[in-house]
Amino acid sequence: MLRAVFLLIALFIVAVLDRAAAQTPASSGTILITLGTAGGPVPRKDRMQSSNLLVVNGTLYLIDAGGGVTHRLVEAGYDYRKDGKIFITHAHSDHTAGLATLLVSEWEQQAPPVDIYGSGMEAMVKGAIDYLTPNAEIRWSEGKKRPMSEMFRAHDVAPGVIYQDANVKVIAVENTHFHFQPGDPAYGKYRSYSYRFETPGRVVFFTGDTGPSDAVVELARGADLYVTETTSPDDVVELYKKNGIWQSKTPAEQEGFLRHMHEEHVTPEDIGKMAAKAGVKAVVMTHLGPSVNPDDDYQRYVDAAKKYYSGSVTLAKDLMKF
Repeated sequence: MLRAVFLLIALFIVAVLDRAAAQTPASSGTILITLGTAGGPVPRKDRMQSSNLLVVNGTLYLIDAGGGVTHRLVEAGYDYRKDGKIFITHAHSDHTAGLATLLVSEWEQQAPPVDIYGSGMEAMVKGAIDYLTPNAEIRWSEGKKRPMSEMFRAHDVAPGVIYQDANVKVIAVENTHFHFQPGDPAYGKYRSYSYRFETPGRVVFFTGDTGPSDAVVELARGADLYVTETTSPDDVVELYKKNGIWQSKTPAEQEGFLRHMHEEHVTPEDIGKMAAKAGVKAVVMTHLGPSVNPDDDYQRYVDAAKKYYSGSVTLAKDLMKF
């Protein structure tokens, strides 16, 4: 009887140690965590907005900062105060809505300075500081005497190598998500980027939001992981019809919306073609749109991509690791 008790205790200790080891972030190698996998600005109960974490030899690199990113970083077992490099693919809200929350959380906890890279980041970070100023002035009187302007360092970038250290080399290419016309407020001001992260052990490519693009295919060539947005215009239209949004649009607006969805986003078929052409080793589908079916497994997206691409295709969920 005593031997059985000791055996049970030993098994319990092993289980606890295994669980602790599983929750301890790796200190070497390259790991991708899909923190938020929802596409579009509509909040979802089961998916946070777009954000990915790349961990290289224990150093954190955040790609996009959609709503809920700080919470997901904590859930993933990482210290958000150590996230000192943030790369934003483009300034849409579903890729940036969590940025101010993350920045102020780091400021509150006296984290080191944070560098934010992307197009329009100088304006966005200035806006975030303006938004956070009432809180900062109150906290200042409570002892947090550190100017946010010294901690948040924005970098507006151009195509090419935008960052490099001992762990990563980050290369940007402009994709086809934005098609601004003269007279638009955004014309000539903002770009949408795809990023290639070259690490000592792996190459991880993030499309961000994009339409079909030869430039994206070329920069992604040979990547170990191809992390791509995924859009089904038919699914979006079906949902809009159910909600009455589609019927409220004029025929011209409907035509323009469909053109946007096909030219400035990629369908599963597009993904398969681009991944095959780029010769990537594995595809991770993320930025998944809402569905009429709340229990949608999106398997049809994989099936559609597989018609053109023979490699591994994974439908990402929040907090998956690769």
